[in-house]
Formats: sequence, C-alpha cells, structure tokens
Amino acid sequence: MLPVLMFPQFDPVLIAIGPLSIRWYALAYIGALVAGWRLVRRWVTWNPEVATPEQADDFLTWATLGVVLGGRLGYVLFYQPAFFAENPLQILALWQGGMSFHGGMLGVAIAIVLFCRSQGISVLGFADRIAIAAPIGLGLGRIANFINGELWGREAPDTLPWAMIFPNGGPLPRHPSQIYQALMEGLILFVIMLLCARSPAIRARFGALTGIFLSGYAIARVIGEFFRQPDAFLGFLFAGATMGQMLSVPMLIAGIVLIARATPATPYRLTAS
Repeated sequence: MLPVLMFPQFDPVLIAIGPLSIRWYALAYIGALVAGWRLVRRWVTWNPEVATPEQADDFLTWATLGVVLGGRLGYVLFYQPAFFAENPLQILALWQGGMSFHGGMLGVAIAIVLFCRSQGISVLGFADRIAIAAPIGLGLGRIANFINGELWGREAPDTLPWAMIFPNGGPLPRHPSQIYQALMEGLILFVIMLLCARSPAIRARFGALTGIFLSGYAIARVIGEFFRQPDAFLGFLFAGATMGQMLSVPMLIAGIVLIARATPATPYRLTAS
C-alpha cells in the first residue's frame, strides 16, 4: 500500500481586487479563445484558403458567444433542467460554475454556420480550421477543473501512485480524472489534429478535420468517463453509462459521417504549408 497524494489547496481565484475577481476557470476560457484566435488567423490561409485573417478576427466575438451561451444552456438542459426550471435566475449565475463542453461545442457549431453564411464562405472549410484549435480549450478547461478541485475521479486502488484525496471527495483516494481528460481531450487530440492538418490532402477534404475532431473527442470523453465520478445529481444512466458518454455517441456518429462524406474542395493545389 502506497501513501496517497493530498490535493493541493489551490485558490480558485487567481486575482481579487475588491469585489472584482478573476478565477482560473474564466482564465482558461479567455486563454483558449485568445490562443485559438491567433492560431486560426494563420490556419485559415493554408491551402486551400478558406477565409481571411480579418474574417478570423471577426469570428472571435461569435466564438465567445457560442462557447458561453452554448456551454451554459447545455449544462442547464442536459444536466439540471429541473433545478433551473424552479430557479431560472440561477441560469445567469455563471460565476458559480456549470458549463457543458458538449453544449459549448454545439454553440460554436451554430456560430460557425451563421457566421459563414453571413460572410459567404465554406462552412465545413472554416469549421475544419476551428476544429484544429478546439482541443486547446478542452485541455485548459480540464486543468481549471483540477485547480478548482471539482469533477474528481472514481475511487482508485491504494496502490495507484498518483491516487489523490480531494477535499470534497471524501476520505477515499480517487483518480485525478481531470488530468487524464486534459491529456486525452487536450494534448493528445491537439497533436493528432495538428498532424492531420499538416496534410494538404486532408485539408482539401472539407469536413474531414471536423469529423476527426468530433470522433477523437467522443472517444477520449467516453474513455475518460470510466475514471470520472458521475455527477451526484445524475449518477449512472442507461446500462451504467454516464451523461458525458451518452452525449458523446451522436458526436462520434456525426464525426464518422463527416469523414466518410468529405470530398476535396476544388480547385486546390497540394502544396506544403
């Protein structure tokens, strides 16, 4: 039996000046949006070009609204609809936490469709370049979950060297599932997306990169949920699955369909970037 790790007592508030406070969770969203914006400005001009850097600048506002509104509404509808139906004003209490990654993705997807139609650019082509950057937000979000000491893992064996006791998770050692998910949904998926995006042939098949991201995230989320403790107010659902796993199934199907139906954009030149 090995000694377990105690959760570091991180302060969820990074900076507090009077009534104004900046939390790590908010910083994760801001950092992801800014980093993604700067990278997408370059990626949209890769061959075949799908937009201008200025259009990528304009999309930042759309992406921010999609992430925040979609993430919050997704949490309200998918996880605690009864509670928010009785307490509708709590929907606005974003500072208390409660965001859905699946809802955020759906919000960004709607933002992409509306923005691209208003600009007259390819929806799938533009979505592909956004998809490359999406794992950055997922990874930073999971790190913020760990800092907040929330969404901890299931009970772990005492022999697991990195088993950890979380302050609100009871006395039992648990998997630091937030770190697992940060690695799978963030770092590993980001590397896969970058490697695929470096191929001009894959970039030319509009919808392929989006499909790879959706499929990759769905697989990573399903695996990660086997180590994560389900939300107390939901528990296990159909056949022992969690809400996160059930919401990932349609994403996996959509990803496979997009990959299978992706056709090369014409005309294009296969050149290195």
